Amino acid sequence: MRKFDHFLAIDWSGAKGERHKGIALALADGKGGPPVLVEPPRGGFSRIEVFELLRDELPVNTLVGVDLGISLPFNDCGAFFPGWDRSPTHAKKLWALIDEICADDPHLGAHSFVEHVEARRYFRHGRDDEGDRFHLPQAISREGRFREAEIAQWRQKCRPVSNFNLVGAAQVGKSSLTGMRMLHQLRGHLAVWPMDPVPKRRAKSGGSMLVEIYTGLASREAANRAGRTKLLTYADLNMALEALDCPPVDRYGEVDDHSSDALLTAAWMRKAASEDDRWEPRCLTAQIAWTEGWTFGAF
Repeated sequence: MRKFDHFLAIDWSGAKGERHKGIALALADGKGGPPVLVEPPRGGFSRIEVFELLRDELPVNTLVGVDLGISLPFNDCGAFFPGWDRSPTHAKKLWALIDEICADDPHLGAHSFVEHVEARRYFRHGRDDEGDRFHLPQAISREGRFREAEIAQWRQKCRPVSNFNLVGAAQVGKSSLTGMRMLHQLRGHLAVWPMDPVPKRRAKSGGSMLVEIYTGLASREAANRAGRTKLLTYADLNMALEALDCPPVDRYGEVDDHSSDALLTAAWMRKAASEDDRWEPRCLTAQIAWTEGWTFGAF
């Protein structure tokens, strides 16, 4: 894999509203040094502002990691939405469908999709509110359907949650659906791995590329050496950064989990991107790449 000059980690949010304290961005320089937070505007970043940054202001030759699922399970059933005649045949058509149905939702929201008369049947909406197709026979657990990349995360001792689950603090379904709207609108501006070929360094787009990340994977790999996964102070964060051979952040005191996730993952991406096996996971086939995508770093 060729080298990148910058590594941008984004802790994303699918929450309602315009601005979100849960969105955090951190940038690591390919030459080294500690990762740096991108200062948010008053009230926090909006999803639209992050989209515009990726489209118009991204430093050249940047590897962008966004903490969301870039697709839904497909391989287990041979379809995203078995039994629905509008079920797309691959991930990019899925992005387009979600964006079309949610065209009137502000702030890149995805409420219209999860409440669509057909689509809602596949999601868990509440503790006692599950669509009649959330538990398909092919689901590997009572927690819903999982992509092959998420099964790989289980093998790495992580605890992924099905993208069809919209309930609970650990759910990523809402953030994934809002993120897929952004990915659709970024088509032609930013390549997405593994659906797109890796752009050449001198490509018209600046050679940048977006990957799905799972901040829990970065945290777990650093914690295996630093001894902890909850990074709620800069002291704890710097211990994890040291485990990644990264210089410490020059800050002290408490740090919110979104900022610490972004900072740690930016440093982790810089280290992991140089490891060839991260780009060649053993279960990633061309079919899975085109339909489900993959989580960067999952084996």
